[in-house]
Amino acid sequence: MVHRIAAAVAPWSVVEDDSQDNSPRMRSVRYAVLALAALVVLSLGVALVPAENPAPAQPPFSELARAAALKDALDLRAAGMELAASGTADSASVDPVVTLLTIQARALLAPAAVEGQAGAAATATASAPSAAAASGPPASAPGSAPAPAQDGMAGLASELMASGTKRIRDAQEADGGMARLLAGAGTAQLLAAAKLAAAAGAPVAPADPAGAVPAPAETGPSCPAVPAPESTGPGDAGPGSAGQEGTGPGTALAAALAAEQQAVYGYQAALPRLAAADAGTALAYLGQHDDLQEGAEARLRLLCATAAPQQPGYALDAQFLAAPAAGLGRLEEATTATYGDLVALSRGTVRAWALAALQSAAGRAARWGADPGPVPGLPLDTDQLPALPSSPAHVPSPAGNQTAANQTAAN
Repeated sequence: MVHRIAAAVAPWSVVEDDSQDNSPRMRSVRYAVLALAALVVLSLGVALVPAENPAPAQPPFSELARAAALKDALDLRAAGMELAASGTADSASVDPVVTLLTIQARALLAPAAVEGQAGAAATATASAPSAAAASGPPASAPGSAPAPAQDGMAGLASELMASGTKRIRDAQEADGGMARLLAGAGTAQLLAAAKLAAAAGAPVAPADPAGAVPAPAETGPSCPAVPAPESTGPGDAGPGSAGQEGTGPGTALAAALAAEQQAVYGYQAALPRLAAADAGTALAYLGQHDDLQEGAEARLRLLCATAAPQQPGYALDAQFLAAPAAGLGRLEEATTATYGDLVALSRGTVRAWALAALQSAAGRAARWGADPGPVPGLPLDTDQLPALPSSPAHVPSPAGNQTAANQTAAN
């Protein structure tokens, strides 16, 4: 009897011990299953929560400056058209301003195409001069365009002068190609403003380009015995930095020096042939070219760059000798392209000097009756420019351009 009870109890006891031995393993399995389920639920929740759209990137300075220049040009153009339509202003004085602003607005709509037109000319001018005569918001942020002129031609001239000054200031900080476009547009606006103000009998004092030009340091960096090859990025000191196709500020400065040497020769040849009324002006301009030649030489030394030896003389055609005033105008007009190249390829104090030189060259060309163009310093084929939109609402803003770029990148 006892043996049968013991036999009956023994199997149950063995089963109970086995279940106790397996209990920790079961708990581990359950924990693993629960952890896996929690991970699945968490991952599904994260996937279902929509990610926040990143804040749109701030447009670069050059794009903000371009948009501000375009808006100012369109606003001033509208003010000029309204003034001409009112019949209270001399259309012969206002119409050229409207035409100028129309061309500039078209150029500012497609700066890449404009720079493409100038690329080949820039390289050729910088490598072989023609032998023929801070970060921060831009100074003119979008929305800061002047209001339509309220005081007739004098008011329009004042607003045009303010716009031109803004463009020159923004050109100091903008990227190379945009800097040249802004510099040329601002220079032309300053010239047009002075002419329009004079026609209105209320001259506007033009900005003094020479007053803003910092003098070069008396001593530059220690230059190597053999000038180093030009580097790959724009700069303000050291060997001339390279731009497109190896062209840098050193090369552009050498081209500017060669242009000034030719200008000095041309003025010396023209002086005895000019009328008495023009001789005094030519003598003053000759002094300016002497100063510009010295300035180019000093800045070349600071860049550790070398210039080609000065030519002993230049060929002057019969047309120049027969009409020296017009010849000097063509000579001055040719130098604007050289300084436009230097603006695009330089930075800092070298660019400031080039901006002032560009303005003075365009002013001298206009004094001799030459036309420096709607964007002095930048060769422009107006037939290749886009037409203006029929409505100002169709003009792209920098924010709109950035949004389109973000959408394209997302796609």
